[in-house]
Amino acid sequence: MARNLLSIAGYDPSGGAGVVLDLRVFEHLGFRGFGVLTALTAQDARRVQAVYSLPSRLVRSQVRALSRGRRFSGIKVGMAGSLENLTTIIRILAVHPNLPRVVDPVFRSSSGFWLIEKNAAAAFLELLKGRASLITPNLDEASALAGFPVRTVDGMQEAAGRIQARCGIPCLVKGGHLRSEAVDVLYDGDRFRTFRHARMRKDVHGTGCFLSAAILGGLAGGCRLEEACRRGIALTVRAIRKSAPAGGGRSVFAFPL
Repeated sequence: MARNLLSIAGYDPSGGAGVVLDLRVFEHLGFRGFGVLTALTAQDARRVQAVYSLPSRLVRSQVRALSRGRRFSGIKVGMAGSLENLTTIIRILAVHPNLPRVVDPVFRSSSGFWLIEKNAAAAFLELLKGRASLITPNLDEASALAGFPVRTVDGMQEAAGRIQARCGIPCLVKGGHLRSEAVDVLYDGDRFRTFRHARMRKDVHGTGCFLSAAILGGLAGGCRLEEACRRGIALTVRAIRKSAPAGGGRSVFAFPL
C-alpha cells in the first residue's frame, strides 16, 4: 500500500499551521507527505497580516505534477484561499472516491482575518456534497455552516446533524474552545459519538490543522472513522501538552512528539 498523503492547503511561513504542519504530522505517523499550496500568507503564530490566493490553474498543475507515477493513500484539504480554488479542489476530491478525504473548512484565522471570500461559507456544503470522508469544523465554522451560533455540546450535536444532512458527509465538530469543557462531537449520519478530553490552559497555533491531519493518517492506516477520530484527538492532546511558547502568549507544536 502506498504510504503517501497529500495536503492541499495554505502556506504559513511560521511553520505552525497549513501545509508545513500537515507534512510534519504525516511524517510522525509514518507517511510521506506531499503538499499543494492554495495561498501564501504573511503571518506569525499570533496573527495573519495578509493572504494571497494562488490561481486555481496552479493548484491543478501542482496536483497533476505530484500524481504522475505516484499513488496517494489519502487527501487532506485545509485553507482553499478562494472560492475558485475551493471549486477546483472539490473536483480533485471527486476523482478519488475510494481514498480517505478529510476537509478542514478554514474560513477565518484565530485572530479574525478572513482567509476566503465571506460568501464561500454559504456555498461550501453544496459544493462539497458527498466528496469527502469527514469534515472537521470548529465552533465558528460550524456556526457558519449550520446557520446558528454553536456554543454548547447540545448545539454542537445539532450543528453536526445539520451539516451532515446538507452534505452527506460525517461531521466532527471541534469543541476545544467551549467554555465549560473540552468536547468534540462526531455524527456519521447514524449516531453521535462524544469525545471528552482534558482542557489545557494553552493557546496553541494550528490545532485544527494538526487534528485533521492526524485523523487522515488514522483513516489511511486502516482505522474506522470513530477510531481514527479518537486516536487523532488523543495525539493532538498529547502534542498540545508538549507544545512550546512562540511569543505573545501562544504556543506551537514541537517535534518530535
